[in-house]
Amino acid sequence: MAVVFKKTEGLTDKQTHYCPGCTHGIIHRLTAEVLDELGVLGKSIGVAPVGCSVLAYDYFNCDMHEASHGRAPAVATGIKRVQPDKVVFTYQGDGDLCSIGAAEIVHAAARGEKITTIFVNNAIYGMTGGQMAPTTLPGQKATTAPLGRDVDHAGMPIRMSEMLATLDGAVFVERVSVNNPANVRKAKKAIKRAFEVQLEGKGFGIVEVLSTCPTNWGLHPVDSLKWLEENMIPYYQLGNLRNPEEAK
Repeated sequence: MAVVFKKTEGLTDKQTHYCPGCTHGIIHRLTAEVLDELGVLGKSIGVAPVGCSVLAYDYFNCDMHEASHGRAPAVATGIKRVQPDKVVFTYQGDGDLCSIGAAEIVHAAARGEKITTIFVNNAIYGMTGGQMAPTTLPGQKATTAPLGRDVDHAGMPIRMSEMLATLDGAVFVERVSVNNPANVRKAKKAIKRAFEVQLEGKGFGIVEVLSTCPTNWGLHPVDSLKWLEENMIPYYQLGNLRNPEEAK
């Protein structure tokens, strides 16, 4: 019988812990598929963050390293410099990357470290109970902002990709979403290009993926996809912000 679909070799057989409707699983699969298709699983080293994806090291079928909160880019930098022939990537949420790890990602990008970052933005702190994150939208409710984010008090959400795209060392920056099949395909294409940039030795690459958090948004998984489309995408607009040709 012809096989029309199978699990990618880039993922282990371990069942993930993510909440129903969370799109971390899709992003894991896309990343793993790309590593498999590029034929680099055996030479890849991922760095897992603190946050919802803290157990990512159990799911990717390659060597993995755990990092302290926000420090994944620094750990990845060390690994890549010691083993430049390896394919090194970080997998980070918005709390990990935009808050305590903001300096780490900015300086890794500025230095042009030849690593790849998969940045999952769900506009809230998921693992720790739904607190307001640097990416929480204006008016969006969180456990630490029960009346909604007040921009006069907390400022506007950080558009990290736009900020990183201004740095000379960042050669590939793109924001994608996984809220529908068409966008999932675009997300995979961007993730693949980010890894190709590393393989070509061109510099730092990051793909920001807009993701859902039905549990902490208090929405049904299907409604979460609609909420992402209607609220996140207008603020965090999708598209390529920097590519190797522009970075020359």
